[in-house]
Amino acid sequence: MKLRKLILSTVLLLAAAGLARAADLAGKWNAEFDSQIGTQKYVYDFKADGDKLTGTATYDHSMGKGEAPLTDIKVNGDDVSFVETMKINDQEITVTYKGKIKGDEMTLTRNVGDFGSEQLVAKRAKAPAKS
Repeated sequence: MKLRKLILSTVLLLAAAGLARAADLAGKWNAEFDSQIGTQKYVYDFKADGDKLTGTATYDHSMGKGEAPLTDIKVNGDDVSFVETMKINDQEITVTYKGKIKGDEMTLTRNVGDFGSEQLVAKRAKAPAKS
């Protein structure tokens, strides 16, 4: 009986830790960085539904404006990773992100297919003040 309680307690503790990690990432994050195609502006919007994370990236750069889904979103402690799939001229390009969350900042390395990589810092958007 004690073993069953220990296993149940461990499962509940791990589930709670997963929810806390998802909550650490949930929200909007803004980034502006230089790249091979010039300055890029991004808003990463992550949503948590229990321990499941979903997200979208809204971008504005020299090749246009648009939105792309974020997939394979993972948070493990302060480590974060996710994938953006963007289309340019009917060609899909996979952009992988890996980095760390520290408070309201996320430092990321962004690998754009075989084209190159950039370092960036995304900052959590402040919630609008309530009237």
